[in-house]
Amino acid sequence: MHCVTWPDQIGGLEKGSCVTIGNFDGVHIGHQRLIARVRDLAAGLGVPSVVITFEPHPLRFFTGKKTPPFITLYEQRAELIKSLGIDHLLCLEFNQELASMSPEEFVRRILVDGLKVRELVIGYDYAFGKGRAGNYGLLTVLGKQWGFGVEQLEPVMVDQAIVSSTRIRDLVEAGDVWAAKSLLGRFYRVSGDVVHGQNRGGRLLGFPTANVHLVDELFPKTGVYCCWAELEGQVHQAVANIGYNPTFGNDVLSVEVHILDLDRDLYGKTLKVHFVQRLRGERKFSSLDELKSQIGKDVALGRTILALPEARLV
Repeated sequence: MHCVTWPDQIGGLEKGSCVTIGNFDGVHIGHQRLIARVRDLAAGLGVPSVVITFEPHPLRFFTGKKTPPFITLYEQRAELIKSLGIDHLLCLEFNQELASMSPEEFVRRILVDGLKVRELVIGYDYAFGKGRAGNYGLLTVLGKQWGFGVEQLEPVMVDQAIVSSTRIRDLVEAGDVWAAKSLLGRFYRVSGDVVHGQNRGGRLLGFPTANVHLVDELFPKTGVYCCWAELEGQVHQAVANIGYNPTFGNDVLSVEVHILDLDRDLYGKTLKVHFVQRLRGERKFSSLDELKSQIGKDVALGRTILALPEARLV
Protein backbone atom coordinates (compact mmCIF):
# COMPACT_ATOMS: atom_id res chain seq x y z
CA MET A 1 0.00 0.00 0.00
CA HIS A 2 1.24 3.47 -0.96
CA CYS A 3 0.72 6.17 1.73
CA VAL A 4 0.46 9.74 0.38
CA THR A 5 -0.68 13.18 1.52
CA TRP A 6 -2.09 14.61 -1.74
CA PRO A 7 -3.75 13.10 -4.83
CA ASP A 8 -0.98 14.13 -7.24
CA GLN A 9 1.35 11.68 -5.46
CA ILE A 10 -0.70 8.76 -6.79
CA GLY A 11 0.10 7.43 -10.24
CA GLY A 12 -1.72 5.02 -12.54
CA LEU A 13 -5.04 6.86 -12.50
CA GLU A 14 -5.55 6.91 -16.26
CA LYS A 15 -8.60 4.66 -15.93
CA GLY A 16 -9.79 6.28 -12.70
CA SER A 17 -10.07 4.98 -9.14
CA CYS A 18 -12.49 3.62 -6.54
CA VAL A 19 -12.58 5.64 -3.33
CA THR A 20 -13.95 5.70 0.19
CA ILE A 21 -13.63 8.49 2.76
CA GLY A 22 -13.72 8.47 6.53
CA ASN A 23 -11.85 8.79 9.81
CA PHE A 24 -11.98 4.99 10.30
CA ASP A 25 -11.10 5.10 13.99
CA GLY A 26 -10.74 1.48 15.05
CA VAL A 27 -11.05 0.08 11.52
CA HIS A 28 -13.88 -2.02 12.96
CA ILE A 29 -15.98 -4.56 11.07
CA GLY A 30 -18.20 -1.83 9.63
CA HIS A 31 -15.17 -0.01 8.27
CA GLN A 32 -13.72 -3.29 7.03
CA ARG A 33 -16.85 -4.01 5.01
CA LEU A 34 -16.68 -0.52 3.45
CA ILE A 35 -12.99 -0.81 2.60
CA ALA A 36 -13.39 -4.34 1.23
CA ARG A 37 -16.21 -3.12 -1.03
CA VAL A 38 -13.92 -0.44 -2.49
CA ARG A 39 -11.13 -2.98 -2.97
CA ASP A 40 -13.44 -5.40 -4.79
CA LEU A 41 -15.01 -2.71 -6.98
CA ALA A 42 -11.56 -1.45 -7.96
CA ALA A 43 -10.41 -4.96 -8.85
CA GLY A 44 -13.47 -5.46 -11.04
CA LEU A 45 -12.84 -2.20 -12.90
CA GLY A 46 -9.08 -2.66 -13.09
CA VAL A 47 -8.35 0.62 -11.31
CA PRO A 48 -6.54 1.52 -8.04
CA SER A 49 -8.40 1.49 -4.72
CA VAL A 50 -8.00 4.57 -2.52
CA VAL A 51 -8.93 5.20 1.12
CA ILE A 52 -9.04 8.86 2.17
CA THR A 53 -8.61 9.80 5.83
CA PHE A 54 -7.61 12.91 7.76
CA GLU A 55 -5.02 14.02 10.30
CA PRO A 56 -5.70 15.58 12.70
CA HIS A 57 -9.25 14.39 13.29
CA PRO A 58 -11.62 17.16 12.10
CA LEU A 59 -13.31 17.30 15.51
CA ARG A 60 -9.99 18.05 17.21
CA PHE A 61 -9.22 20.69 14.60
CA PHE A 62 -12.50 22.50 15.10
CA THR A 63 -12.72 22.31 18.89
CA GLY A 64 -9.05 22.61 19.71
CA LYS A 65 -9.76 20.32 22.64
CA LYS A 66 -9.10 16.73 23.57
CA THR A 67 -11.76 14.53 22.04
CA PRO A 68 -12.62 11.06 23.36
CA PRO A 69 -9.54 8.84 23.04
CA PHE A 70 -8.92 7.29 19.66
CA ILE A 71 -9.16 3.51 19.35
CA THR A 72 -6.30 3.49 16.86
CA LEU A 73 -3.62 6.05 16.16
CA TYR A 74 -2.72 6.76 12.54
CA GLU A 75 0.08 4.19 12.31
CA GLN A 76 -2.16 1.33 13.42
CA ARG A 77 -5.03 2.52 11.23
CA ALA A 78 -2.69 2.50 8.23
CA GLU A 79 -1.44 -0.98 9.13
CA LEU A 80 -5.00 -2.33 9.38
CA ILE A 81 -6.12 -0.68 6.14
CA LYS A 82 -3.08 -2.10 4.36
CA SER A 83 -4.00 -5.59 5.57
CA LEU A 84 -7.32 -5.26 3.71
CA GLY A 85 -5.59 -5.03 0.34
CA ILE A 86 -5.96 -1.34 -0.46
CA ASP A 87 -3.60 0.21 -3.03
CA HIS A 88 -3.34 3.77 -1.71
CA LEU A 89 -3.99 5.52 1.59
CA LEU A 90 -4.45 9.25 1.10
CA CYS A 91 -4.09 11.01 4.45
CA LEU A 92 -5.07 14.66 4.02
CA GLU A 93 -3.86 17.23 6.52
CA PHE A 94 -7.00 18.69 8.02
CA ASN A 95 -6.21 22.40 8.07
CA GLN A 96 -8.08 25.65 7.60
CA GLU A 97 -7.98 25.33 3.80
CA LEU A 98 -9.60 21.89 3.90
CA ALA A 99 -12.07 22.92 6.59
CA SER A 100 -13.22 25.86 4.46
CA MET A 101 -13.87 23.79 1.32
CA SER A 102 -17.46 23.38 0.28
CA PRO A 103 -18.51 19.81 -0.55
CA GLU A 104 -18.63 20.75 -4.22
CA GLU A 105 -15.06 22.07 -4.17
CA PHE A 106 -13.78 19.04 -2.27
CA VAL A 107 -15.38 16.66 -4.76
CA ARG A 108 -14.05 18.57 -7.74
CA ARG A 109 -10.49 19.13 -6.48
CA ILE A 110 -9.82 15.92 -4.56
CA LEU A 111 -12.09 13.27 -6.05
CA VAL A 112 -12.63 14.32 -9.66
CA ASP A 113 -9.53 16.30 -10.69
CA GLY A 114 -7.19 14.59 -8.24
CA LEU A 115 -8.25 10.94 -8.14
CA LYS A 116 -10.35 10.61 -11.33
CA VAL A 117 -12.92 8.81 -9.20
CA ARG A 118 -15.23 6.35 -10.95
CA GLU A 119 -16.92 4.84 -7.90
CA LEU A 120 -17.30 6.36 -4.44
CA VAL A 121 -18.44 4.20 -1.51
CA ILE A 122 -19.52 5.82 1.76
CA GLY A 123 -20.90 4.67 5.08
CA TYR A 124 -24.50 4.96 6.15
CA ASP A 125 -23.93 8.16 8.17
CA TYR A 126 -21.06 9.82 6.32
CA ALA A 127 -21.08 13.56 5.66
CA PHE A 128 -18.20 15.91 4.86
CA GLY A 129 -17.28 19.39 3.78
CA LYS A 130 -18.06 22.73 5.37
CA GLY A 131 -21.04 22.33 7.67
CA ARG A 132 -21.08 18.58 6.88
CA ALA A 133 -23.24 19.41 3.89
CA GLY A 134 -21.70 16.70 1.72
CA ASN A 135 -24.16 13.87 2.29
CA TYR A 136 -25.32 10.97 0.14
CA GLY A 137 -27.97 13.06 -1.61
CA LEU A 138 -25.57 15.79 -2.68
CA LEU A 139 -22.90 13.28 -3.66
CA THR A 140 -25.37 11.49 -5.92
CA VAL A 141 -26.15 14.77 -7.68
CA LEU A 142 -22.46 15.60 -8.05
CA GLY A 143 -21.75 12.08 -9.28
CA LYS A 144 -24.23 12.47 -12.10
CA GLN A 145 -22.73 15.86 -12.93
CA TRP A 146 -19.11 14.66 -13.01
CA GLY A 147 -19.58 11.05 -14.05
CA PHE A 148 -18.94 8.84 -11.03
CA GLY A 149 -21.15 6.40 -9.16
CA VAL A 150 -22.02 6.65 -5.48
CA GLU A 151 -22.86 3.72 -3.24
CA GLN A 152 -23.95 4.00 0.38
CA LEU A 153 -23.64 0.90 2.55
CA GLU A 154 -26.07 -0.02 5.30
CA PRO A 155 -24.73 -0.14 8.87
CA VAL A 156 -23.27 -3.38 10.20
CA MET A 157 -25.20 -4.73 13.19
CA VAL A 158 -24.01 -6.87 16.10
CA ASP A 159 -26.46 -7.91 18.83
CA GLN A 160 -29.16 -5.74 17.24
CA ALA A 161 -27.10 -2.55 17.55
CA ILE A 162 -25.01 -0.61 15.05
CA VAL A 163 -21.26 -1.23 15.17
CA SER A 164 -19.62 2.11 15.91
CA SER A 165 -16.36 3.50 17.27
CA THR A 166 -18.25 4.99 20.22
CA ARG A 167 -19.71 1.62 21.16
CA ILE A 168 -16.28 -0.02 20.98
CA ARG A 169 -14.70 2.74 23.04
CA ASP A 170 -17.32 2.33 25.75
CA LEU A 171 -16.72 -1.43 25.92
CA VAL A 172 -12.94 -1.06 26.16
CA GLU A 173 -13.16 1.62 28.83
CA ALA A 174 -15.53 -0.61 30.79
CA GLY A 175 -12.99 -3.44 30.60
CA ASP A 176 -15.20 -5.63 28.40
CA VAL A 177 -12.50 -6.33 25.85
CA TRP A 178 -13.99 -9.74 25.08
CA ALA A 179 -17.19 -8.13 23.78
CA ALA A 180 -15.22 -5.47 21.89
CA LYS A 181 -13.63 -8.21 19.79
CA SER A 182 -16.90 -9.00 18.00
CA LEU A 183 -17.12 -5.37 16.85
CA LEU A 184 -13.45 -4.88 16.00
CA GLY A 185 -12.98 -8.25 14.33
CA ARG A 186 -9.88 -8.70 16.49
CA PHE A 187 -8.78 -8.21 20.09
CA TYR A 188 -8.14 -4.64 21.19
CA ARG A 189 -4.43 -3.80 20.99
CA VAL A 190 -2.01 -1.29 22.40
CA SER A 191 1.71 -1.11 21.71
CA GLY A 192 4.81 0.59 23.01
CA ASP A 193 8.44 0.22 23.88
CA VAL A 194 9.52 -1.68 26.98
CA VAL A 195 11.09 0.73 29.48
CA HIS A 196 12.59 0.42 32.94
CA GLY A 197 9.96 0.27 35.66
CA GLN A 198 10.24 -0.27 39.40
CA ASN A 199 12.06 -3.61 38.96
CA ARG A 200 9.71 -5.33 41.38
CA GLY A 201 8.08 -8.01 39.20
CA GLY A 202 10.92 -10.50 39.03
CA ARG A 203 12.96 -9.36 42.01
CA LEU A 204 10.19 -9.21 44.64
CA LEU A 205 7.34 -11.23 43.20
CA GLY A 206 8.94 -13.90 41.04
CA PHE A 207 6.93 -12.76 38.00
CA PRO A 208 9.13 -10.60 35.73
CA THR A 209 7.15 -7.94 33.90
CA ALA A 210 7.71 -5.72 30.88
CA ASN A 211 6.75 -2.12 31.61
CA VAL A 212 5.25 -0.74 28.39
CA HIS A 213 5.62 2.98 27.66
CA LEU A 214 2.12 4.25 26.88
CA VAL A 215 1.63 5.85 23.46
CA ASP A 216 -1.96 4.89 22.65
CA GLU A 217 -4.88 6.97 23.87
CA LEU A 218 -7.46 4.36 24.80
CA PHE A 219 -6.86 1.87 27.61
CA PRO A 220 -9.08 -0.76 29.16
CA LYS A 221 -10.40 -0.26 32.66
CA THR A 222 -7.77 -0.80 35.35
CA GLY A 223 -7.31 -4.39 36.37
CA VAL A 224 -5.66 -7.64 35.38
CA TYR A 225 -6.13 -9.13 31.90
CA CYS A 226 -5.04 -12.21 30.06
CA CYS A 227 -3.64 -11.22 26.71
CA TRP A 228 -1.39 -12.08 23.81
CA ALA A 229 2.00 -10.37 23.78
CA GLU A 230 3.47 -9.93 20.31
CA LEU A 231 7.23 -9.56 20.30
CA GLU A 232 9.38 -9.47 17.16
CA GLY A 233 6.75 -11.36 15.19
CA GLN A 234 6.27 -14.05 17.84
CA VAL A 235 3.09 -14.33 19.91
CA HIS A 236 3.20 -15.36 23.57
CA GLN A 237 0.59 -15.96 26.27
CA ALA A 238 0.69 -13.19 28.86
CA VAL A 239 -1.04 -11.57 31.81
CA ALA A 240 -1.09 -7.77 32.05
CA ASN A 241 -1.87 -5.33 34.82
CA ILE A 242 -3.24 -1.92 33.92
CA GLY A 243 -3.34 0.46 36.81
CA TYR A 244 -1.54 2.24 39.59
CA ASN A 245 -0.19 -0.70 41.65
CA PRO A 246 -2.04 0.24 44.86
CA THR A 247 -0.08 -2.27 46.94
CA PHE A 248 3.03 -0.15 46.31
CA GLY A 249 1.28 3.23 46.45
CA ASN A 250 1.96 4.26 42.84
CA ASP A 251 -0.01 7.15 41.33
CA VAL A 252 1.08 6.82 37.68
CA LEU A 253 -0.88 4.66 35.23
CA SER A 254 1.18 1.79 33.87
CA VAL A 255 0.82 -1.31 31.75
CA GLU A 256 2.96 -4.17 33.05
CA VAL A 257 3.02 -7.41 31.08
CA HIS A 258 4.17 -10.78 32.43
CA ILE A 259 4.93 -12.95 29.39
CA LEU A 260 4.39 -16.57 30.34
CA ASP A 261 7.34 -18.93 29.95
CA LEU A 262 9.64 -16.17 28.71
CA ASP A 263 12.40 -14.64 30.80
CA ARG A 264 14.74 -12.39 28.81
CA ASP A 265 15.85 -8.79 28.59
CA LEU A 266 13.13 -6.88 26.74
CA TYR A 267 14.25 -3.31 27.34
CA GLY A 268 13.98 -1.22 24.19
CA LYS A 269 11.88 -3.85 22.40
CA THR A 270 8.47 -2.94 20.97
CA LEU A 271 5.63 -4.94 22.47
CA LYS A 272 2.10 -5.26 21.10
CA VAL A 273 -0.46 -6.26 23.72
CA HIS A 274 -3.75 -7.82 22.54
CA PHE A 275 -6.27 -7.84 25.41
CA VAL A 276 -8.43 -10.98 25.57
CA GLN A 277 -10.33 -11.02 28.88
CA ARG A 278 -10.42 -9.05 32.12
CA LEU A 279 -9.63 -11.39 35.01
CA ARG A 280 -10.23 -9.09 37.98
CA GLY A 281 -10.09 -5.54 39.19
CA GLU A 282 -7.07 -3.91 40.73
CA ARG A 283 -6.93 -4.04 44.51
CA LYS A 284 -4.54 -3.48 47.38
CA PHE A 285 -3.04 -6.55 49.07
CA SER A 286 -2.02 -6.74 52.70
CA SER A 287 1.30 -8.46 51.99
CA LEU A 288 3.66 -9.48 49.21
CA ASP A 289 2.84 -13.13 49.83
CA GLU A 290 -0.87 -12.45 49.31
CA LEU A 291 -0.09 -10.57 46.10
CA LYS A 292 2.21 -13.36 44.85
CA SER A 293 -0.48 -15.94 45.54
CA GLN A 294 -3.07 -13.94 43.61
CA ILE A 295 -0.73 -13.43 40.64
CA GLY A 296 -0.22 -17.19 40.52
CA LYS A 297 -3.99 -17.64 40.35
CA ASP A 298 -4.22 -14.96 37.63
CA VAL A 299 -1.60 -16.77 35.54
CA ALA A 300 -3.37 -20.12 35.90
CA LEU A 301 -6.72 -18.62 34.88
CA GLY A 302 -5.09 -16.76 32.01
CA ARG A 303 -3.59 -19.97 30.65
CA THR A 304 -7.02 -21.64 30.76
CA ILE A 305 -8.74 -18.82 28.89
CA LEU A 306 -6.00 -18.39 26.28
CA ALA A 307 -6.17 -22.10 25.49
CA LEU A 308 -9.79 -21.72 24.34
CA PRO A 309 -10.33 -21.79 20.54
CA GLU A 310 -12.30 -18.54 20.66
CA ALA A 311 -9.38 -16.82 22.42
CA ARG A 312 -7.00 -17.37 19.55
CA LEU A 313 -5.38 -14.25 18.15
CA VAL A 314 -7.14 -13.27 14.93
